[in-house]
Amino acid sequence: MLDQRTLTAFVLAPLVVAAVLWLPSTYLAALLGVVLLLGAFEWLRLAGIAGACVRALYLGTLGLALVLLAGPLDDPALGLWLVGLAVVWWLGVAVLLARVRPPEPRADRPDPVAALAALPVLVPAWAGVLLLHRSSETGPETVLFLLALIWVSDSAAFFVGRRWGRAKLAPQLSPGKTREGLYGALAGSSLCAAFLAWWAPVPGIGACSALVLCWGATLASVVGDLFESLLKRRCGLKDSGTLLPGHGGVLDRIDSLTAAAPVFTWGWLVLGGVR
Repeated sequence: MLDQRTLTAFVLAPLVVAAVLWLPSTYLAALLGVVLLLGAFEWLRLAGIAGACVRALYLGTLGLALVLLAGPLDDPALGLWLVGLAVVWWLGVAVLLARVRPPEPRADRPDPVAALAALPVLVPAWAGVLLLHRSSETGPETVLFLLALIWVSDSAAFFVGRRWGRAKLAPQLSPGKTREGLYGALAGSSLCAAFLAWWAPVPGIGACSALVLCWGATLASVVGDLFESLLKRRCGLKDSGTLLPGHGGVLDRIDSLTAAAPVFTWGWLVLGGVR
């Protein structure tokens, strides 16, 4: 399983880096939109939405929303409001997760509320990445930094948790996650923050603001991961899909990004990361 997981990562990582650095923002938005639609398809499965017509209508509406939103996002003020609302959403989700009881696997019946919850999760994530990519001449590099931040934090959490993990972080949602792993993730994001302060593509980015920005995005990525875990546990599933060998589904790969992207972008815009 590990070999299959590693092979998939080795194939996908260069493709993601190349797309972020070399594709124009419009093409990157289209590519990311396809990825999010695949994730939305898996989300509908987790929500128990099985009808082909309903799924097609849902995915078509989501795709149309992304197309209609692409133009207005040229206005950074609108983007700031959109990702700002997403930050409020994820704060609410964090409170929900802190109070949630161990979910019982539900009967296989449609859950429209869970289906609608995909909209404030997927759309702001797409908008956040697009806003970053368009933000300045170093926009593509900034998106790549965000992805690296998530990868470093996830890897640090995994290895620290496996070596020293004892106290469970959220056993009712994700038994494998530990508090020690979370500390490892914050340590990894601290290294990324040091790099960001040194790179400093924005004058407002100092050591303190870089640390707050990276820690905020890292904590948000954990919330995004746990929120998807909640959905999967309600369905009694381990993975959201099987599209990516060794990794599960698309949602299993982008769950951290869905929360980290709007949080990081909001902080970036507030600090003046737009040219």
